[in-house]
Amino acid sequence: MYQKRKKYFTQLEKEFDGHVISYITSDRARFETQIAPDAIDLFIAHLDKIGIVNRILLFLYTRGGDTSAAWNIVNLVRMYCDELYVIIPHKAHSAGTIISIGANKIIMTKQATLSPIDPSVTTPLNPVMNAGNVGQHSTLLPISVEAVNGYIELAKKEFLMDSPEQLQGALSKLTDFVHPIVLGQAYRLRAQIRMFASKLLVHQIKDDDKENAEEKTGKITAFLCGDSGSHDYTINRREAKTELGLNVEIPTEEQYQIIKNLYDDFSTELGFGQVFDPRYINGVFSIRRAFIESINGGSDYFVTEARVVPNVSQDGQNIFTFDLDFEGWRYESIIGDMPKNDNEQGGVFRYEATNEFGL
Repeated sequence: MYQKRKKYFTQLEKEFDGHVISYITSDRARFETQIAPDAIDLFIAHLDKIGIVNRILLFLYTRGGDTSAAWNIVNLVRMYCDELYVIIPHKAHSAGTIISIGANKIIMTKQATLSPIDPSVTTPLNPVMNAGNVGQHSTLLPISVEAVNGYIELAKKEFLMDSPEQLQGALSKLTDFVHPIVLGQAYRLRAQIRMFASKLLVHQIKDDDKENAEEKTGKITAFLCGDSGSHDYTINRREAKTELGLNVEIPTEEQYQIIKNLYDDFSTELGFGQVFDPRYINGVFSIRRAFIESINGGSDYFVTEARVVPNVSQDGQNIFTFDLDFEGWRYESIIGDMPKNDNEQGGVFRYEATNEFGL
């Protein structure tokens, strides 16, 4: 399908007078992927082949991920161009919004959405869910940075806890549930994410609005980092443009059709909307979960390759387990002249396996 997408890349490059690089992470159930640090070196490989240019067009679809990786990626891409346009066909949430606000212009379709960028903290010290329940695995409960702040504000404003003793009691209750080190990390991350937003939003301020830049940046940062009320809140094109004041451009009908065709092709290959049912898998399966692509640099894709192993539980129920063969990034050459080595299989370069995303 990459060969077909190259045609759409070429059309986008002509429409927006720039060089396209796409970054797509899957939100298919059981095979969700996120923006992660392992993408940075792949971006460098593509950008080096594109070279220093006037304008780069980043075609982006993601539900989020590592905020520091997003900060790294958007600043890296900006080192290779004078102008960065982010094209959003559908979702660019959380860490994807961080990347988007670092662009000079955000191209949003009718269905495109951004989201708040208030992150969650997950460390080995986080509270544990489902611990001790028969048949369930213990999982760590992510701690929302803004939820911690919301708890303190609730104590102060709604329960009128304003004395040191009362606030100490509220904090003591919180630390009974959340380790103090996790709370400290949440505080640091809250400050960091606001710094990210304020620095990146500089690129969204038009020359004729420089006098109001500080006020505008403060308003957008406050909304994205907490005032929206929920991390699940979605920001459509109209709100992004007219209420927040982001530099959003509406694609023409012809541009929209190219964007939609490209997104639909990614969606088909990633299996969006398809239910993964191991009962209907005949042995080995291979599922692609993320893409970084460009005309100059070819196609990097993150893939899970495994074998379904049917078994019977002690109570006679049919169960399925997965025998993982490979999980990591592969590279599809654009011209088929990659060097021969032990990692090359069937014309596709196999990077070392990673556990960045687990089943």
